[in-house]
Amino acid sequence: MARIEEAELKRHLTQGAFASLYVLAGEEKYLVKRAARQLIDKAGGSLFPEFNRNELDGACTIDSLADAVEALPFMAEHKCVAVQDLDLWDRSQGELDKLDQLLENLPGTTTLVLWFPTAGTGGKAASRWQSFLRKAEKYGCVLLCARRTEGELKRLLAKEAGKAGCSFPSQGVQRLLDYAGQDLNRLLGEVEKLCAYALGTGQPSITPAMVEKLVAKSTEVTVFLMVDALVAGSYEKAYSLLDSLFYQREEPIAIIGALAASYVDMYRVRAALDSGLPASAPTEYGDYKGKEFRLRRAERNLRRLPGPVLHKSLSLLLEADLALKGSRLEPRVVMDGLIARLLLAASPEADR
Repeated sequence: MARIEEAELKRHLTQGAFASLYVLAGEEKYLVKRAARQLIDKAGGSLFPEFNRNELDGACTIDSLADAVEALPFMAEHKCVAVQDLDLWDRSQGELDKLDQLLENLPGTTTLVLWFPTAGTGGKAASRWQSFLRKAEKYGCVLLCARRTEGELKRLLAKEAGKAGCSFPSQGVQRLLDYAGQDLNRLLGEVEKLCAYALGTGQPSITPAMVEKLVAKSTEVTVFLMVDALVAGSYEKAYSLLDSLFYQREEPIAIIGALAASYVDMYRVRAALDSGLPASAPTEYGDYKGKEFRLRRAERNLRRLPGPVLHKSLSLLLEADLALKGSRLEPRVVMDGLIARLLLAASPEADR
């Protein structure tokens, strides 16, 4: 067994030929949840689901998990045991050794589904998580659901709107992605809302104006718009967007973090262009899958932002971050000062 793709899991579901173990995880939590539900329903069968479809809590003991896995199906050839967010990090080595033995000796009459829709797998947990995945690949199938690319999201959202009886032209889909971000769960919810509105008003097509009216801009999107305003020297718009973020009670540290991410995008694109590479080159080493629009936005803003100004802006962001963490100044005072300095740095009259 080994790591599989979504198409291969689909074949397993269609053919009814299941492995003894599936581990489902990844960045796109909606897809993790959808794959888990499909697999649990199919592998558990329709006969006596109360006996042949066991779903356990992530804090369950390995002994109780083993009991469920090793129990024979009730009047059926196969059963399914599923655990959501199995706790791998707060267990003793003895418990982990028991888990290894269980995975190595899974009975052919049971499919064990371990799915991770919320558990973190980074930071201090990364090493244990990677070790667990390597073992899981030996005994079963591992599916990591990656975020969709922008093109894939556009096609998927247009298809979902079509199922509801609406057309969703590309301009409107693009605006939805710009405003709502890349989280598929949120995007599908927004499409459902937009379709209901369009059909309720007797219109078969979702327009950009509908997206503008109905879709709330995420914090990330608001910051993107703020960066656009800063680069363009639009004082009024930049401060208006900052006002809206404070009104939404966004943490100033989070605002600076999002601002810094946008300026780092520009720095990476500038480095790529200066090296004779395309603006999309940072996708090779940065977390830009499904977020390619960030690099396009960065390339566009760079036309107004010379290299020295970009360096100065990054320094100002660092100073403001340190001021928030280490001074007694009111956060709003720090943020107002940062916006003023970024605008001044980007102005044509600034000393280059």
